[in-house]
Amino acid sequence: MTTEHTHLIGGKHVKGTSGRFSDVFNPATGEVHGKCPLASAEEVRHAIEVAKAAQPGWAAFNQQRRARVMMEFVRLLHRDMDKLAEAISREHGKTFPDAQGDVQRGLEVAEFCIATPHLLKGEYSDSVSPGMDMFSMRQPIGVAAGITPFNFPAMIPMWKFCPALSCGNAFILKPSERDPSAPLMLAEMMIEAGLPEGVLNVVNGDKVAVDAILDDTDIGAVGFVGSTPIAHYVYSRGTAAGKRVQCFGGAKNHMIVMPDADMGQTVDALIGSAYGAAGERCMAVAVAVPVGDDTADRLIDKLAPRVENLKIGPYTAGNDVDFGPLVTRAAYDRIRGLVDSGVEQGARLAVDGRGFSLQGYEGGNFLGGCLFDHVTTDMEIYKEEIFGPVLCTVRAKTYEEAVGLAVDNEYGNGTAIFTRDGDTARDFITRINVGMVGVNVPIPVPLAYHTFGGWKASHFGDLNQHGPDAFRFYTRTKTVTVRWPSGVKEGSQFSFPVME
Repeated sequence: MTTEHTHLIGGKHVKGTSGRFSDVFNPATGEVHGKCPLASAEEVRHAIEVAKAAQPGWAAFNQQRRARVMMEFVRLLHRDMDKLAEAISREHGKTFPDAQGDVQRGLEVAEFCIATPHLLKGEYSDSVSPGMDMFSMRQPIGVAAGITPFNFPAMIPMWKFCPALSCGNAFILKPSERDPSAPLMLAEMMIEAGLPEGVLNVVNGDKVAVDAILDDTDIGAVGFVGSTPIAHYVYSRGTAAGKRVQCFGGAKNHMIVMPDADMGQTVDALIGSAYGAAGERCMAVAVAVPVGDDTADRLIDKLAPRVENLKIGPYTAGNDVDFGPLVTRAAYDRIRGLVDSGVEQGARLAVDGRGFSLQGYEGGNFLGGCLFDHVTTDMEIYKEEIFGPVLCTVRAKTYEEAVGLAVDNEYGNGTAIFTRDGDTARDFITRINVGMVGVNVPIPVPLAYHTFGGWKASHFGDLNQHGPDAFRFYTRTKTVTVRWPSGVKEGSQFSFPVME
């Protein structure tokens, strides 16, 4: 049975009217089980008009009332955690525990937003001049929008709309058309939690919808997560239209392994961070950099059998499955081609997962774990973001060479070092030009009360996602100077006022 998905505008499910649809697949079987409408520019405009009309009433809610809506939303997320996770696993392919984690990391941002009354407090200066006070206040942008990717269909939408709504904005969410169910369910839950209809609208679509969002003068801020080329496009077009824009792009995360590292701990970390979610994470470790050939040999000797024994299957196979299929056949073909290129260019494929096949799921997008050794920086598998279950090992002769690899890479999303030496770790933390750093932690994703963001080609914009930066991004500062008539003792003043 094929499901026809909808948009959600003004609190109601609305069928698409453009006549254009995108197939929604079950990645484990390759079968089409849904159709997602692709909005026209006119449909996007209608959603924006609805949001614009609803926003002033929502902004008039005091901050504590808005926080209570978010508090109820958190309760509903706990209630429907498994339902959301099942929808994510069905359309994305990730394992059920991983899908639960997708929801949980979004839920934690919603929890942080319960502190909205504190986070939106302004500043006040008494008696800046005789009889004069000055204060600043944070006010909503108006209508904001989020363009979110397929790999975290619950977490990243919540990273966008939870702080935006908490600040008093209305919001247009344009999620990935590959897994549309979870974003629609989240919007329904926000309305159930007490959000007025029309404040949060979900518009499914492709580039037509994206361009309509970027060009519309009623949208004041846009957040995006996706590949670096598209992040650059969204940032350039959005800022040219006068919007506040933050875009988070691709990654090539390096993990340096020092000779003194606990090799058991290191291998455990690499297995989960490189192959979890089939590598479809912007914070996945893509490159292991052991320092010295002895370190590299010990790493590969311990890592290879672990990769060979990874359990791969559909989410329905149980919670002990390590990872599932890739999201689409196009993704499978692209990653398979990159693995082929690595072999052709001279890297040693220590574990070859290209021949993996799962009985009963021959049409699925399953690729076994692949482990490369002796990768060099001129190879395509090193230069490209693979976004699949493939780990490249680049051997470094010295610590300085290892650091240089991460420093010189065009991306700067995340990085890690595994060592028992505090001095080395401190030096690494200080010198590395990457936004999120782990020490003996393989996926250094900050918690909700800190901010998430990379450097270099991984991030376009000035402010990060979630944490305090989100409340800065989705508000504007207004500074007010007050002097009451009763305090005016003299006549007019014609010179520029200065502090007395």
